[in-house]
Parts: sequence; structure tokens; C-alpha cells
Amino acid sequence: MENQQMIFGLRAIIEVIQDGKEIDKIFIQRGLRGELYSELFHLIKEHDVPYALVPIEKLNRFTRKNHQGVVALISAITYHKIEQLLPTLYEQGKTPFILVLDRVTDVRNFGALARTAECAGVDAILIPARGGASINADAIKTSAGALHKIPVCRAQYLQDDLKYLKESGLKIVGVSEKAEKAYYEETYPGPIALVLGSEEDGISQAYIPLLDDFVTIPMLGTIGSLNVSVAGGILMFEVSKQRLNS
Repeated sequence: MENQQMIFGLRAIIEVIQDGKEIDKIFIQRGLRGELYSELFHLIKEHDVPYALVPIEKLNRFTRKNHQGVVALISAITYHKIEQLLPTLYEQGKTPFILVLDRVTDVRNFGALARTAECAGVDAILIPARGGASINADAIKTSAGALHKIPVCRAQYLQDDLKYLKESGLKIVGVSEKAEKAYYEETYPGPIALVLGSEEDGISQAYIPLLDDFVTIPMLGTIGSLNVSVAGGILMFEVSKQRLNS
């Protein structure tokens, strides 16, 4: 929550949603009831706002003021929808290059990946609405402002958006130390979605069947894997290199 705008109170958060402001996440006290709460929850569902039901102790860590059981973190950026962005990329004559981040939770990793993505010619970043890093001031700073330049799309259900990308002609390539094929043995000439998994356990098992290819970065030392932002940088610039040389 550090360096991120916070709003609390039922009526205040209802007004923020109605005003169309981008909300990173709403934290709601478990067991909350009442007419205003019902109105808030209806708006949350209507506008697909990410939320979490939490104990009151978590809300009290956000603020000791009268939060009425709800705290909202306002997003530092405006999110896009991949189903609206992708057709535009095709209409512009581009060969879409999408970076998909599955539960990358560290804001500095996220910011570093966004910076590299902007430099490597990535057209958009796709993230899940829940389970990923908050795009706060730290993420913006680490990205060197790239998060204000490259579109970030937020998926309510990442599996559905991966299926949409696949059906729209993109090759889905996952990156993991568990793969057997080296990343440089793959070709990336056409539309592509590059999938990076979480720092803890990699790409979710539910998404593995959607991958067209699964590649790894061979390790020469004794440590078995790279930081996700470093691994992402290697793969993004491999795609860029192949496209420049084609």
C-alpha cells in the first residue's frame, strides 16, 4: 500500500466506482452486512472490480480511522481490455507481441519487466485481476515510467484471455526452468504471447495445456533459475532479435 492512494468508507468508495476511477483492489471486512454494503457489492460485480474479503485486523493495518469495513486502493494507471486492444493492433498492421504475467507479485520485478517490455517493443502487458503485484508508485518508478507508456490489460479470468489470444492467432509460449527446449531453439516470427509465471511456483498448471511451446533458459551455474525479470528480459529481446533479423 506504500505510496498508493487509499480511500476508505462505504459511501466514499461507492462514489469512486461510480465516477469511473481505476481501482487496484477493494478490501472488505468479512461478514459485513447492510444496505450500503449491498449497493457497494453490486457495483463491484457490475464493474468487475477486484476485491478480497479480509479480517478487520487487516483493514486496521491500513488505517485506524473509521473505515466502515472497506478500504480501496486506487490504481496509478488506466487499465485496458485485451479484447479491445488486440483488434486495434491488427488494424494498425502490427504483429502483436503480448507479455503475460501470471501472479508476478513483487512490484519491483513487475516494474522492471514493464521497462524491458517497453524497450523490447512489447505491445501490451496482460495480468490477472487477482494475485499479481499492485501497480503503485514503486512499480511506476522501477519501470522508469514505462507503465505510463505501455498498455496494461487486466483479466478477470486469465485462462479465458489466453484462450482469446490463442483463437486470435497468437502463439502462446511459456517460460520455465521445467521446460526441456532451450529458448533459442524456438522461432518467434508471428504474433506471440510470452507467459511468465510467479516467483514462487512458475506458470499455473491450469494454463500449461494452452501453451503452444514451453521453453527454458539453460543454466550453466549451480543455481537452478533466474529472477523472473531477468528471464523475461532475455526472452523479450530474443523475440525482438529474431524479428529484426527476419
